[in-house]
Amino acid sequence: MTSDFKRKLWKAADKLRGQMDAAEYKHIVLGLIFLKYISDTFARQRGRVWDMVSEPSSNYFISKDPSECEKELEERDYYTKDNVFWVPQDARWETLKQKAKQPNIGALVDAALTTIEQENPPLRGKLDKRFGRTMLDPRILGELIDLISTIGFNKDYNEGDLLGEVYEYFLGEFAAAEGQNGGQFYTPSDVVKILVAILSPTSGRVYDPCCGSGGMFVQSEELIKAYGGRTNDISIYGQESNPTTWRLAAMNMAIRGFSTDLGKEPADTFARDHFPDLKFDYILANPPFNISDWGGEKYESDPRWRFGRPPIGNANYAWLQHILWKLRPGGQAGVFLANGSMSSATSGENKIRKAMIRDDVVEAMVALPGQLFLNTQIPVCLWFLTNDKTKNGRDRCNETLFIDARNLGTMQTRTLRVFSKEDRDKISETVRAWKTGENYKDIPGFCRSAALEEITKHEYVLTPGRYVGTAPEQEDDEPYNLKIDRLTQELQDLQEKEKSLDAHIAKNLEWIKQ
Repeated sequence: MTSDFKRKLWKAADKLRGQMDAAEYKHIVLGLIFLKYISDTFARQRGRVWDMVSEPSSNYFISKDPSECEKELEERDYYTKDNVFWVPQDARWETLKQKAKQPNIGALVDAALTTIEQENPPLRGKLDKRFGRTMLDPRILGELIDLISTIGFNKDYNEGDLLGEVYEYFLGEFAAAEGQNGGQFYTPSDVVKILVAILSPTSGRVYDPCCGSGGMFVQSEELIKAYGGRTNDISIYGQESNPTTWRLAAMNMAIRGFSTDLGKEPADTFARDHFPDLKFDYILANPPFNISDWGGEKYESDPRWRFGRPPIGNANYAWLQHILWKLRPGGQAGVFLANGSMSSATSGENKIRKAMIRDDVVEAMVALPGQLFLNTQIPVCLWFLTNDKTKNGRDRCNETLFIDARNLGTMQTRTLRVFSKEDRDKISETVRAWKTGENYKDIPGFCRSAALEEITKHEYVLTPGRYVGTAPEQEDDEPYNLKIDRLTQELQDLQEKEKSLDAHIAKNLEWIKQ
């Protein structure tokens, strides 16, 4: 039901966009969804407070006098204790909805966001106030407010959950609309789910050093809910260098009700680590692939480069080593990188990879197909890292699991491949079985557990295809002579069709000449 609702909502919102660039429009729409969320959450909490202070049987009973109860509704402690943002009267959704047709509605929305930031220190600097200067016609902005007003509570969904789902759905649609640039702030959810399912971050500290709009955290929340756990069992930390993307993440986390530390401002992870003294239980990351302008020349003797200084012209091994540096003892990490990272020998990357393998920090390698991401068509891989293979399962010291998943997934569009739940389960269940030692077996062409000695023979190249071999070919029961006869007949039939088409084309050309 919500899938249909989200699609209809997106279709209506996209129609209102007109000729406006999707990269600009997304901040307008997502900002309004956020505003609707915090206003609705505030109103719901306000209703609860009224019930508490006006009901004689309540421990918080104040008076049955409505005027006395109204005064009590202004006590902020009732809101902050439940992590509900304080929303002043002029910034509330109903107020803005009443003024949606005014020509200065953009300025009114900006003023509302400014007031909300002032009243709620955790949100300061994190809300994008561009409504007053947007090129969007005020009438269209008013229609958008009316449209988003239709998102509300129903018997099947908590309103906050529904708004969170709409926000995440719209992020994906905007990323698709922006094409290659969309991948800078959004990782497709079906890809993220593979990583989350394997690591299962259900408690402890979770960190993403290049968090984009927060998709890793959203899917972690979904996993916890699926397992019947509590989201407050995890503490979320993220860092993002792009200011607009950082704001998208902050709003995304607020809508989800997460207690999240994204730092006081956007910042480059290599240059200014927001959490220098923290180590993490789980690290999930999809860093930009093969970036050359990461400032590597500035970090010659950085303590993070335990396995060797990364090349100045490629940050792949800088990301891997930063992530290992941030893991607590027994911690686990999963990282998306370009396939070349598994075998590259340029600028000393092979020496770094060798040192990592010799130190036994590479747990599993998964080769994935191309066209999974919006911003690149190249095949990618998943690195799974840990600093202690005796934890989180059986003793796996000096073993590495290789999975070749390049044949999984189906093409959703001409340029985008998606993984089904069955595809994701096949990968995650294989890793889980290998780690626990329960019902794991090597499958030719798909997975194999390799010892350090074998990896050494392959000169520390980690491409799964070198280890898993090829899948057994299906037996062909058709006799050779009959197959040749059948294929010969098919060829003759195709040649006859070709002659017929050539004659038809020639006839049409003659008719045109006349």
